[in-house]
Amino acid sequence: MGFSDHYIAAAWNKTEREIYDMRKENNMTPVFKMVDTCAAEFESATPYYYSTYADENESIVTDRKSVVVLGSGPIRIGQGVEFDYATVHSVWAIQQMGYEAIIINSNPETVSTDFSISDKLYFEPLAEEDVMNIIELEKPKGVVVQFGGQTAINLADKLAAHGVQILGTSLEDLDRAENRDKFEKALQDLGIPQPLGKTSTSKEEAIVIANEIGYPVLVRPSYVLGGRAMEIVYNEKELAHYMENAVDASPEHPVLIDRYLTGKEVEVDAISDGETVVIPGIMEHIERAGVHSGDSIAVYPPQTLTETQIKTLEDYTIRLAKGLNVIGLMNIQYVISNGEVFVIEVNPRSSRTVPFLSKITDVPMANLATKAILGTQLKDLNYKSGLVPNKEGVYVKVPVFSFSKLTKVDISLGPEMKSTGEVMGKDLTLEKALYKGLIGAGRKVPTHGSILFTVSDSDKEEASELAKRFQEAGFRIWATEGTAKYFEEKGIQTKIGYKIGEEDVNLIDLIQKGKVQYVVNTTTKGKQSERDGFQIRRMSVENGVPCLTSMDTVEAILKVIESMTFKMEAM
Repeated sequence: MGFSDHYIAAAWNKTEREIYDMRKENNMTPVFKMVDTCAAEFESATPYYYSTYADENESIVTDRKSVVVLGSGPIRIGQGVEFDYATVHSVWAIQQMGYEAIIINSNPETVSTDFSISDKLYFEPLAEEDVMNIIELEKPKGVVVQFGGQTAINLADKLAAHGVQILGTSLEDLDRAENRDKFEKALQDLGIPQPLGKTSTSKEEAIVIANEIGYPVLVRPSYVLGGRAMEIVYNEKELAHYMENAVDASPEHPVLIDRYLTGKEVEVDAISDGETVVIPGIMEHIERAGVHSGDSIAVYPPQTLTETQIKTLEDYTIRLAKGLNVIGLMNIQYVISNGEVFVIEVNPRSSRTVPFLSKITDVPMANLATKAILGTQLKDLNYKSGLVPNKEGVYVKVPVFSFSKLTKVDISLGPEMKSTGEVMGKDLTLEKALYKGLIGAGRKVPTHGSILFTVSDSDKEEASELAKRFQEAGFRIWATEGTAKYFEEKGIQTKIGYKIGEEDVNLIDLIQKGKVQYVVNTTTKGKQSERDGFQIRRMSVENGVPCLTSMDTVEAILKVIESMTFKMEAM
């Protein structure tokens, strides 16, 4: 009977809550045993516990007031070490405030689950039953859910239903940020624009909404992490396929449908105590909207935003924090399209950029947020509302990918997150900082050789401008037949690489034989192995050739090459 509800509920055809209630009625509750870190060779005592069904409980409740922090569970794409960082700093802040800090997390590979970090650590699944068993034993002041990513946030309503106090931003306000209809109303009340969008619970409703909004549209399920199952669809056929195969839409699991705006994406983190809203920094993404923020290269401070846009971002962020009654951390995604700032989404929790911004700005974001959650006013900690002055230098957050290990994953970037880590590059110029970040992320940055373009018709004009600059930097240009013809018309000398299966010099030969140092591919987005685009991208990864699927990333790397070429010529 030691299995958790979430493992057996499906087998018993009952909900987790029904299983939990059955156990409570029959007095079937676990006790907690201490983990023996010395395997019985020596006597050891650690505040590290696991649950089991036995007589003696080794977890002794103290007289101190305690606070429980929920971790993020096992690391997976879309949620990882950044939440572990936030959890650790939150625990330290709780201890500084005089409370006993208790962590619940089920990942043994993180710093937060080192027994020396918290006063007590429960190595338990982040599921309703398991968490409630601990809370009923410890009877804490409340639970902090902001530092465990979407996993912890998704537990908030279940815990609140048992009478557990959710510390910081209230459950009602968490839902206002996560629920599309409530969020839309909040933005209207605050006078903050967002892309046109509605919520759908069926395929038929989704088609009607998309026709009203106009294609392309961004579709995604609500309450998910890492942009899972998020896609940009361009017509009714693609939307119908998405609704039939990618999600299970229902009133309980609505699908969000938004007008897809092409523009510059910007990310902002903020800390609020309900009155004072501290904005440590604004990050501008290299890749335009449509690439998940976790897969984008983020730059601090912003390099191309106008002073008016920065003031607008600051104003909207303060309005959102106060309007949504945020107590603690908040992350906001914006898009700037045709000069106008729109809100894409608000996450009332810690984000993956918290370690990045904290280290750059010296603003201890998780620490301050925790103290605000526990009732401290930010002004009493010598912080005031608004954007913190920029630090000297340029800092970039470059994503790390594991495509060489994930052999069936399409490397083309889009709204669903695929990166498995990140590094920081720092220098006095964007180009130098970006070069350091790219090298740190394990990416090659060849400064001479050949580059292969195989791009869609919609990207040919932009690609030709980049190809011309690559040629001026000393690169030989290869392209597929149609793209090569277009380039030649633009005065760019181009060699033809033929499609897969055709004779002469085909694309796979160029990649396998090391005849090209970069591949730019923006053709097919599908994951089917028989499609040329997928094979080109996979072949590039498997042969160690940088494959770029976003024109913005291509231009960023080109700027690095141009800066290095110019420096060499000057010498």
